[in-house]
Amino acid sequence: MRIHFHGAAGTTTGSMHVLEFEGGRRVLLDCGLYQGHRKEAFEKNRNLPFSARELSVCVLSHAHIDHSGNLPSLVKAGFRGPIVTTPATRDLCAVMLEDSGRLQESDVKFVNKKRLAEHKRPFEPLYTPQDIPPVMELMEPLPYRTGRELVPGVTVTLFDAGHLLGSALVALDFTEGGRRRRLVFTGDLGRRGQPILRDPEPVTSAEILITESTYGDRLHPKDEDVQAKLVELFGQAAARRSKLIIPAFSVGRTQQLLYFLNELHRAGRLPAIPVYVDSPLSNRATEVFERHPECFDAEASALFRGQSEPFAMRGVTYVTAKEESQRLNDAPGPFAVISASGMCEGGRILHHLRHGVDDARNIVLLVGFQAESTLGRRIQEKQEFIRIFGEEHRLRAEVHTIQALSGHADREEILAYFRSTGPLPKTAYVVHGEPPASAAMAESLRALGIGNVVTPAAGRTETV
Repeated sequence: MRIHFHGAAGTTTGSMHVLEFEGGRRVLLDCGLYQGHRKEAFEKNRNLPFSARELSVCVLSHAHIDHSGNLPSLVKAGFRGPIVTTPATRDLCAVMLEDSGRLQESDVKFVNKKRLAEHKRPFEPLYTPQDIPPVMELMEPLPYRTGRELVPGVTVTLFDAGHLLGSALVALDFTEGGRRRRLVFTGDLGRRGQPILRDPEPVTSAEILITESTYGDRLHPKDEDVQAKLVELFGQAAARRSKLIIPAFSVGRTQQLLYFLNELHRAGRLPAIPVYVDSPLSNRATEVFERHPECFDAEASALFRGQSEPFAMRGVTYVTAKEESQRLNDAPGPFAVISASGMCEGGRILHHLRHGVDDARNIVLLVGFQAESTLGRRIQEKQEFIRIFGEEHRLRAEVHTIQALSGHADREEILAYFRSTGPLPKTAYVVHGEPPASAAMAESLRALGIGNVVTPAAGRTETV
């Protein structure tokens, strides 16, 4: 078998790996958007590094855009095979891909105003909402722990990864040279004891492993620090009568935040300031969460039992209309606004940052990983000047980060997971991490006892 690493190799975005089995059968694992510098991302996303028509099937680990977001380009390029994923992932993709198309369309329109004024050639969006229905027609839901033959001699089984609603560890069992083998792809590995979702399921008997390494060189702070930090920052916003601006992925992180805020509200620990969830995608994604309680862990099931809208709470307003969102830009504090995207690379959060980062009273709270070259990373680094929609702004607002809300397992959590799966694989490929994180994860896996550990570069092909 040959593995072609086309994305999320040496970086955390654009997850995309092609498995080539005997007889030329090709299976694609994920088809994510590359996120980073606009021009580089545009070129990488538009020009797929393989022939879409030669792929037999795509297996999708979960719905986050860096794993699913370039499926429309794949279909536009001629892919007509099934896209196999869990039922919850399919439902999330229906809203996330449409939103992604809409954001790309609107962002390109905004950028083109300036380009046309400078007599430059306008950009074309990568895809639009009209390109999503053909993708959804190809999606075939597969429940957890249910085997399915993808191509002759290759069977897939999906296991709960505990990272996002519907996220899956992918186990591929295949026969090669008369010998049965198993490859396991982690997708994004979740964490034990996190709110809402179940813990990652141990997948045994892997001979070949492809693992993420987003936090492969660090540890998360303890979970109990999260609620204390939220109470502190909400209290500061109330005292200053300022804005608490929270960039958060619409799917997963937003619902996690609402879960914590719900608990704090019930305990009477939050000041009575309004909270706005300003993202149509967050609203629709939350509805998908509410349709899939089978993915909840016991604690969340108990907390939400009997609630028809478990993520609704007093003081939280879901903002849908564009005009209502725009009014928040000029509204006085105190209030908190949760808006996408989590890495500040598009969406309504850019407008809130544009109108808020110049004010030293305001607070920007980052609650997830910020990839290299993203606006979120520049804010996290507290660069004095940042560019939003091509305009330079002085970053005067306070910047805080809560890493404990991450849906990714850290170094020790990843290693503990692999210790729980029984005999270690013979070969491991470390992907989905910036170079220092991947290198550290590779060393940790060698120390754990895996003999052959590789950190492949993008475009590399491995025979295993």
